[in-house]
Amino acid sequence: MPQKTKDTPMMQQYLNIKKDYPDAFLFYRIGDFYEMFYDDAIKGSQLLELTLTARNKNAADPIPMCGVPHHAADSYIEVLVDKGYKVAICEQLEDPKTAKGMVKRGIIKLVTPGTNLEDKPNQSKENNYLAAIDPHNQQWGFAYTDLSTGEVKATVLTSLEQAKNELLNLRCKEVVVSPDFASQWCQEIKDMGILVSQEEPQKEYAEVAFVNQGVQSQAAQNTIKYLISYLVETQKRSLNHLQKAQFYAVNKYLQLDHNAQSNLELFRSLRTGEKSGTLAWLLDQTKTAMGSRLLKQWLQRPLLDVKQLTKRQNIVQVLLDNYFQRSSLQDYLTKVYDLERLAGRVAFGNVNGRDLIQLATSLVQVPKIKAILRDLQEPVINDLLKQIPDCQNVAQAITEAIVDDPPISVTEGNLIRPGYNQQLDQYRLAMKNGKSWIAKMQVQEQQRTGIKNLKIGFNRVFGYYIEVTNANKEQVPADRYQRKQTLTNAERYITPELKEKERLILEAEEKSTILEHELFSKLREQIKKQIAPLQTLAQQLALLDVLQGFAVISENYHYVRPQFTKNNQVQIIDGRHPVVEKVLGKQKYIPNSIQMDKTTSVLLITGPNMSGKSTYMRQMALIVIMAQIGCFVPAQKAQLPIFDHIFTRIGAADDLISGNSTFMVEMMEANDALQHATTHSLIIFDEIGRGTATYDGMALAQAIVEYLNNQVHAKTMFSTHYHELTALADQLDEVENVHVDATQENGKLVFLHKILPGPADKSYGIHVAKLAGLPESLLKRAQIILEDLEKTSAQKPAQPVEKTKDTTNKVAADKSYVKEQLSLFKEPETSPNQVLLQQLKDANLMKMTPLDAMNLLAHLQDELVD
Repeated sequence: MPQKTKDTPMMQQYLNIKKDYPDAFLFYRIGDFYEMFYDDAIKGSQLLELTLTARNKNAADPIPMCGVPHHAADSYIEVLVDKGYKVAICEQLEDPKTAKGMVKRGIIKLVTPGTNLEDKPNQSKENNYLAAIDPHNQQWGFAYTDLSTGEVKATVLTSLEQAKNELLNLRCKEVVVSPDFASQWCQEIKDMGILVSQEEPQKEYAEVAFVNQGVQSQAAQNTIKYLISYLVETQKRSLNHLQKAQFYAVNKYLQLDHNAQSNLELFRSLRTGEKSGTLAWLLDQTKTAMGSRLLKQWLQRPLLDVKQLTKRQNIVQVLLDNYFQRSSLQDYLTKVYDLERLAGRVAFGNVNGRDLIQLATSLVQVPKIKAILRDLQEPVINDLLKQIPDCQNVAQAITEAIVDDPPISVTEGNLIRPGYNQQLDQYRLAMKNGKSWIAKMQVQEQQRTGIKNLKIGFNRVFGYYIEVTNANKEQVPADRYQRKQTLTNAERYITPELKEKERLILEAEEKSTILEHELFSKLREQIKKQIAPLQTLAQQLALLDVLQGFAVISENYHYVRPQFTKNNQVQIIDGRHPVVEKVLGKQKYIPNSIQMDKTTSVLLITGPNMSGKSTYMRQMALIVIMAQIGCFVPAQKAQLPIFDHIFTRIGAADDLISGNSTFMVEMMEANDALQHATTHSLIIFDEIGRGTATYDGMALAQAIVEYLNNQVHAKTMFSTHYHELTALADQLDEVENVHVDATQENGKLVFLHKILPGPADKSYGIHVAKLAGLPESLLKRAQIILEDLEKTSAQKPAQPVEKTKDTTNKVAADKSYVKEQLSLFKEPETSPNQVLLQQLKDANLMKMTPLDAMNLLAHLQDELVD
């Protein structure tokens, strides 16, 4: 009975390896291809658009198979990883020519979304984070790392919701959990589009102990153990570049949840999903990839520490005041490559000659940068200067060893400078002399045989040969020439002398190549010992890069240095929305002031749609964020308290996957702010209550304003179209009205985009609809309905409840106020003809054009009931 395909030694080897990586595509090396089998082949052929074939097609049980060339595998792996899959790379661990029996194979690395190190175009300025979550005694340990840079950070959170928010903020693609992590929690994370990987540490790793140094929390330590163990077991290579974990407490930074970051467009435009048009896009004047990444980290976690902020501001001020030195710094920083990731490549062992030249080029700039900083002679700059290591020994070692323009491969020679190693020079001399001898031999053979077009060539398959065209092969001396290969138009020969010289040359080439690789590896190991100072250097240059960028934009857009106050007072004179100003231009942008003294907690903002209310509120939030990362701000003057949290409810987003409507999401986000805001928080509420019926919405909006006034006392910007709420400013101590000015010219609405004290006179909703191009007849009908509604429902806000210490029931329902829902069309109380008669009586014929009068008459005739 013939052996089944799956029982062959090779397939048994495949199945044994595959069982250890059930959740990954297994790229199984066979010759020049990586092959996939079974379900991997079926699914892989679909995802990668490959031809699905079968192994042993004529067998009773053919195995589905597809493959990719090994030299092109990286692009295919990238596609799978981008789609959220893992790929296990299985290589041949011995030469098939010398192997006895089945070739040994093993997994050399596991590529996953969170550990992918491939440099993609336009993504060098982005971090790729792998996270880990572990519940521990009512706490949630949370840790994350960027494998390419070696940074590790950890914290302790109070809930899974907080952990999910961190995952979203960091844009993590993969999270590591323990095998007993609840399946429900896993599914919640998967629903966010994040790959969940399970890890049970198999043993104690030195890398875990090193990274955990200084971390006191047991929950954080456990989480770091899962994270680093996963890296060790999947990467199967040196992780010397991993840094000691930095423990951070979320409440030690200005907190911005994912919704706030999205609503304020810090990193992604709500309209396009791109970086352009965001605060990060505006502020990113960095010259290095590592500086750009650090800027994003600062934006994710603005500071609360005034001392740290002042230090950053002082450096920005020095760089702002010294244009020429700043310009020189930019020139040198431009020549600094990504030191963080270069150090990571050195640690991994996949650095090549060109990487080392980039590293040396970067390090050569360091003395020049330090010289400029010394010339500034400022105490705050001197403190920064002390933190910048030279690392010139690394630069010297590289420039002495590596040629200026090395090849990409490190195994094929031409990498090491002449004069660096005496033995290598001898091999190269032997190769050079041998090749000179061959050139002379060609001339001699042409003369001895009389064959003028005789030539000596070389290829990797046949080595050196003498080639003679068919027209001249009769002149070949048979006693010395031995036929080696027959071509269509020529014959190739070898002689004993040529064969001996070939042996000497190839032996020298082989030894030379091996020696070059050994010398390169030794240099790499030498540099690996300097990874820690290289990482310190990268961090300090990144910091300098970000701050010089702040100086550049502060100068270009005339930003001012904000002052931090302790009396919870906001004073922003002629503030601007930084991104809108850049897009529109300074000449077109209308600045607006924001003033809230310590007794004012709520600014009630009214005005037409499209007039700029949302821009005004976002302007406030962005100025706060810019101030609390150490940047100057777009205003003539800015005095701000330190805010601990920014809450936003902007737009009309829903969460239908979780079964939540737009209004439910609105209420949940409002509740989050009301429950967690402090007197040091900033709340942005845009049109709260508009997602439900009019009276419901107005009641909720008023109750929320009262709660903010009586209980929360956070600085709040509350925009609304419920003009009835403006009366609350006369009834509540901490509420003030402001409005966006608009006027009518020749019947057309003109937005002035200027914030003025007091409430708006009306909403101008129909005017905005007219600007949108709605049909004229519809707009006239809407005006009639509006006037009718205004006559029949002169609404006033309910009287605020008395302030109380009871936080369980803050607002008493006013039954007379919410006794019915407002209907768009009133139910007729009389006969239809009586209604038409009343419309005829109400018609002002003196103000009608002939056409309007004819339209009215036609309408009455059509509606008349017999």
